[in-house]
Amino acid sequence: MALDLASLPDVSALTVGILGGTGDQGRGLAYRLALAGQHVLIGSRSADRAAASAAELAELSGGNVSGGDNADVAGRSDVLIVAVPYAGHADTLAGLVDELVGKIVVDCVNPLGFDKQGPYALKVDEGSAAQQAAAILPEARVTAAFHHVSAELLADPAVTRMDLDILVLGDDREAVAVVQALAGRIPGMRGIHAGRLRNAGQVEALTANLIAMNKRYKAHSGIRITDV
Repeated sequence: MALDLASLPDVSALTVGILGGTGDQGRGLAYRLALAGQHVLIGSRSADRAAASAAELAELSGGNVSGGDNADVAGRSDVLIVAVPYAGHADTLAGLVDELVGKIVVDCVNPLGFDKQGPYALKVDEGSAAQQAAAILPEARVTAAFHHVSAELLADPAVTRMDLDILVLGDDREAVAVVQALAGRIPGMRGIHAGRLRNAGQVEALTANLIAMNKRYKAHSGIRITDV
């Protein structure tokens, strides 16, 4: 079956929450989605910090951005992007089980370590951060996406297009389609269904290779899938 972006659902009216929206990756995704006209909620352990970050992003993007603590944002979102550091990933989600029942959760966490030889993938008992999320949130619709996007490019107002593909993984086809459509709201991006959630581990781990390439070539490398 050929990729048919026109068949993806209209997601323009959905509210997208971002846990870790005060960090580089989450903030960058919030900025791009707000620029595209999405209603965005910034989540943080500190409601005051989230509100301050949301006010800055609203001014920068001209979009509808507000903030709150993690539980408030999870409860008010249609789709929740998880962009927290891996060290706090499990504990953060464990506190949001009730708020995320039936919600689409997009995990973009990359479990990585760093030593003098560079970045490397960490072992996750469940197989990947996304599978860990699915185990903690059995009644949520967990997907994985947005792993290979440069936070620096996301945050740069001079960058008007980001020509890369977003690999979206999940077992719920309707949820995957929603995430594909959200990715497509950002100019230059395509959302590509890249398989079931059990294959998220290698997608997360590939980020270590991209970071190594970026360091060697002083670049902001991403992924583009050919012949799709």
